[in-house]
Amino acid sequence: MNDFTYRYIVGYVESEPVVIAAVYTVTTDIAIFAPPIVRRLLDGVRKVLPNFLKWKMLECGTPITISSPPYICPASVSDESVIEALNRDFRRLAKRERCLIIVVRDFEPNAYHLREPFRRLGYHWTDSLPNTYMEIRWRTPQEYQASMRSYFRSKLNKHLKRNREAGVRHELIDDFAPLAETLCAQWMEVHTHASEFQREVLTPTFYRELPKSMGALTKVLLFYKGDALVGHALLLMDGEMLRWLYVGREKAENDSLYIYVAEKVVETAIELGAKRLEMGLTTYPIKQDLGAEVVPIKLAIRASWGLINPFVGLGYALLNKVPHPSPRQVFKSSADAGGEV
Repeated sequence: MNDFTYRYIVGYVESEPVVIAAVYTVTTDIAIFAPPIVRRLLDGVRKVLPNFLKWKMLECGTPITISSPPYICPASVSDESVIEALNRDFRRLAKRERCLIIVVRDFEPNAYHLREPFRRLGYHWTDSLPNTYMEIRWRTPQEYQASMRSYFRSKLNKHLKRNREAGVRHELIDDFAPLAETLCAQWMEVHTHASEFQREVLTPTFYRELPKSMGALTKVLLFYKGDALVGHALLLMDGEMLRWLYVGREKAENDSLYIYVAEKVVETAIELGAKRLEMGLTTYPIKQDLGAEVVPIKLAIRASWGLINPFVGLGYALLNKVPHPSPRQVFKSSADAGGEV
């Protein structure tokens, strides 16, 4: 990935390694989730000052957009001691790398108990873009569709039919390294036109090395229109969870193809025997129409300089506004949402 510098912090108790955390520096837009009016103002300013409010940050967590704990340690080690030790390293690294902001990400509801230890160290607990998940309760794709309420099922089938009539088909493969240049170009097409969120910038090396490193755990759904490769979805099997990492298209358009792609990701999760599907950030209405639930994410953020730290939380909240989509009842009921596996 462009503009990322990685390190790992390893914590020890006596001579035994017990904690590991990934940290990296990256230049990030401090107004990364800005509402449209703020975004338009920033776009105007950046025509003259391209790097306005784009700061070098030190982040702890995963550099790609998947949600996971910011660090790993056994239950026998207290979170308070880990966070205090990590904070010392964060502050030291931020000073050495001249990073104004320290960000620890991402915290989903099962990690909210970590808020207080971070707060005591001066971190502000703030909103990030929410994630989307679907619990996979069906044995077959047919059971999945049968469990949907008629409005959502008919809406979905309309888009699927439109793609079938246009000659769209798909294929699931494990070894996609030979397609690295094409897949990265498709991802860049989507990234360049994204209006909700732009962060990491992938390179062809990412697509080339991922299947080599992860083997059959990583897969790509290829979408063809006739003989032309028009899009893809990059997937990662993580235990019993299938993670939808990225999507790419030959041409970014507002059409039915994305809905077709998303539904085929759901089908793939069912066919692979996943218990849960992570569908990622943004495009919430489409994912909710397929049955995904929106899960809030929090960040812990502070300035590396103590004098300006009190203003960081307020400034970040003023510049950024994240969506809070209302739940949708896509399925008939929990009882007939599909056969239990």
